[in-house]
Amino acid sequence: MRVFNISELQAEERKTFGLHMSYSFIEGILAGLIALNEFVFVKSLLGSGYQVSVLFQFSTLVFLVLIFFSTFLRQIRNKKKLLRRTAIITRLPLLLLFFFPRSPEQLTGDSIYHYIFLVIFLVYYLANPIVFPSINLFLKNAYSHDNFGRLYSYATTVNKIVMMTTTFAYGWALDANHYVFANIFPAAAVLGVISIFLLSMIPYREEAAGISDSIWQGIKKSIHEMTNVLIKNIPYRHFQIGFMFYGFGFMGSYTVIILFWEHGLGLNYSSVAFYRNAYNLLAIAILPFFGRLIGRIDPRRFALIPFLSMATYIFTLVLTQYFDSYVEFWGITLYHTMTFYILFHGIFAATMALMWSIGSAYFCAPEEAGIYQSIHLGLTALRSLFAPIIGVLFYELWGFTIAFSIAITSLIIGSAIMRWSEIRYPLVEKKVLA
Repeated sequence: MRVFNISELQAEERKTFGLHMSYSFIEGILAGLIALNEFVFVKSLLGSGYQVSVLFQFSTLVFLVLIFFSTFLRQIRNKKKLLRRTAIITRLPLLLLFFFPRSPEQLTGDSIYHYIFLVIFLVYYLANPIVFPSINLFLKNAYSHDNFGRLYSYATTVNKIVMMTTTFAYGWALDANHYVFANIFPAAAVLGVISIFLLSMIPYREEAAGISDSIWQGIKKSIHEMTNVLIKNIPYRHFQIGFMFYGFGFMGSYTVIILFWEHGLGLNYSSVAFYRNAYNLLAIAILPFFGRLIGRIDPRRFALIPFLSMATYIFTLVLTQYFDSYVEFWGITLYHTMTFYILFHGIFAATMALMWSIGSAYFCAPEEAGIYQSIHLGLTALRSLFAPIIGVLFYELWGFTIAFSIAITSLIIGSAIMRWSEIRYPLVEKKVLA
């Protein structure tokens, strides 16, 4: 098999790839810190289950903006300037974490610091509705179709290596000092601004004619455009229906898993960081393979891999409650059944990194990638309105096993919808993907 050579890329693709890799590197540092955010909120800040579900909810709820303002945002001619302003407004509030208390006495009960923490990260996540569609728009226009998935997977691999390293170091630092986050996140604020500035430097030819509609006209156009796509593009509609069931399973179980680590298994930060690093290490190893595969098969068939691998790794958590033997090393508690959690979560992490980020782009022409990703992210926000909190409610009503079982059932239903749609409504190759 012929080895891929970066030097063979066109000049614009090489420049884009360099900026993309730099952006991914810095974002990997931020992702490594954010990866432990909910656990920090439970273990160090002593937040409640519902509060931590809201923290997780914010990461996707912000995409509701795209349902109403996607058309309006696309009419902004200078997207690079928009990205840079977004970086400053959403990243710099992380500096405020430096002033947080360093003792549990000031954080018990319904502490004001819980709400300040939630607001800071709500503002942080507000960058995503602008940044994520911009990534797809910039890259889909700068990379050729043949190189899109491959180059994206390389940048994602770097992102995951850095994230894994950061999470490991951050976990050990938190075990040494539960409040070290108050010193680390101010530095992350500066890095966050730099990363988005690098993204804004990717070559992109502005084609919008400037803002021509009022906000309300923009909202009406956004809703009409998104609805029109979902009505006319049947395979894409089914793709999003399948993702709704996946999203319910993922979001409904995410916070419950955090609570399971703390209240079910009593893990320390190093153990949580170890589990995250172990599955990400596997994801890094297999990402290039899946980066090639995603462009060769129907994205709905590809979606079966992350959906079913997630159902399997959640099932291993159920097993851990009943088969709880483990070994300890370097302050890390490794449950034997959790080795399967690591294996299947690694497959999930590699495939979903591609599927969630660029899966929508395979249903449309390059110039439509932004709107299709906006639809995808907007629907993600809709399910985040209820799924995380309902997951915590299921846990409080019936315990971990039932809550996890409901999530597994939802993932299996989503997989069945994807497979049925692929068979019933196959994509017309090149016409849709060109």
